[in-house]
Amino acid sequence: MTYLRDKFWFRWSMLLLVSLLMAANYYFYDALTPIKSILSEHLGFSSTDYGIVQGFYAFPNTFLLMAILGGVILDRIGIRITSLVFVIFMLIGAWLTLYGASGVYNNGGPGYAFMGSFFPRFSPSVKMMALGMLFFGLGAETSIVAFNKIIVKWFKDREIALAFAINLGIARFGTALAIKLGPRFAQHDWLMPIWFGALLLSITFLTFIVYLVNDYRLDRQIRNANPVADDSEKFKISDVTNLFKARSFIYITLLCVTFYAAFFPFLKYAPDFFLNRYGVSQETSGDITFWLPIGTVLFTPIFGWLVDNRGRAASLMILGSLILIAVHLTFAFTHANPYLLCVLLGIAFSLVPAAMWPSVARIVSENRLGTAYGIMFSLQNLGLFAIPIIAGYVLDITNKNIAAGTPLNYTPTMILFSGLGVVALVFAFLLKHDDKTSGYGLELTRKG
Repeated sequence: MTYLRDKFWFRWSMLLLVSLLMAANYYFYDALTPIKSILSEHLGFSSTDYGIVQGFYAFPNTFLLMAILGGVILDRIGIRITSLVFVIFMLIGAWLTLYGASGVYNNGGPGYAFMGSFFPRFSPSVKMMALGMLFFGLGAETSIVAFNKIIVKWFKDREIALAFAINLGIARFGTALAIKLGPRFAQHDWLMPIWFGALLLSITFLTFIVYLVNDYRLDRQIRNANPVADDSEKFKISDVTNLFKARSFIYITLLCVTFYAAFFPFLKYAPDFFLNRYGVSQETSGDITFWLPIGTVLFTPIFGWLVDNRGRAASLMILGSLILIAVHLTFAFTHANPYLLCVLLGIAFSLVPAAMWPSVARIVSENRLGTAYGIMFSLQNLGLFAIPIIAGYVLDITNKNIAAGTPLNYTPTMILFSGLGVVALVFAFLLKHDDKTSGYGLELTRKG
């Protein structure tokens, strides 16, 4: 029997529908990135305030383990219900974040007085926007876990690494749009970058509904062809403990945590970094940062194709970690061409994810992938929660006594990011070494 996923054009069309929502997710995640200084101007945000709002994205997945729970739910009840519920959480969080920044709220709107009644050190706008990012992160991370399992469902034993790579490339185009358009939107209305992100999420939610309909059609085909009930989706606590008995899974998870912690938090501060280090305008700093995600858009599909057809997944993760370290150290101590360095950092962030996410599908069985990805995303969020706050605190402390109008010193912060890259490199080497004895074949092609 020919399934829907056996049709080349159909499975790639389904990938596009999922990737559009992922791109909107990435856009909103970085909607605040190019307007850090504007938040300070309009809402009185310090660097620590900004780090808290950005860091609370990761709070539910770090401290409430929601990504793990979401992955377990995904394995137990399936893709459609899980993804629909968590995408709705994502939408709620986006609109709450917008509300927390809006004039309606900050002029005494509903919830303002309550938010001002506790933790007076932080303004009501910080707390409402942090709550919005909390809901957004609650939905977004489990949604991405579901999207990853969707790719495995439709592309396993086909062009899986290329499918992951194209999905990531389209998603990061959302980041590129946020960084490129944000400063220009803000010239007309400083809230417009956040408005556009919330609206984009709402529109792409409708395209995702089309995917869910076709996911149901595929499952119906599979049930009709295999009417015997399958109990492989039943969850056992041993599913989690057994994952941590596999050293390769531990290494790839810790690589994921440290590499992403060295990249995404830097991206949050990148426009402000270029503003201060290179003395450029707000718009130009966004244009420089734009080349970082654009590098990932261009190169991730290429490296995904290489993993499918040439293998060497573990080696590519080592190379990506080395490039990341070199770029962060160059940023820390030089004024080298920032456009070139952003492209190089984009290449680093193409190499590692393009090799890492399909490698998980080799290490973990398909019916436990939701749980595995959930664990990875939950631990990854520990870094995405802590590092933006730590980076903001380091910025505030190391620039505590500078005169007004003096550029911020970002060198200690960049050393922090490069140190995380070094740790990621260690785990990449350990993963490659363990792969030689584990038999997962991360260095082989999908046909090998």
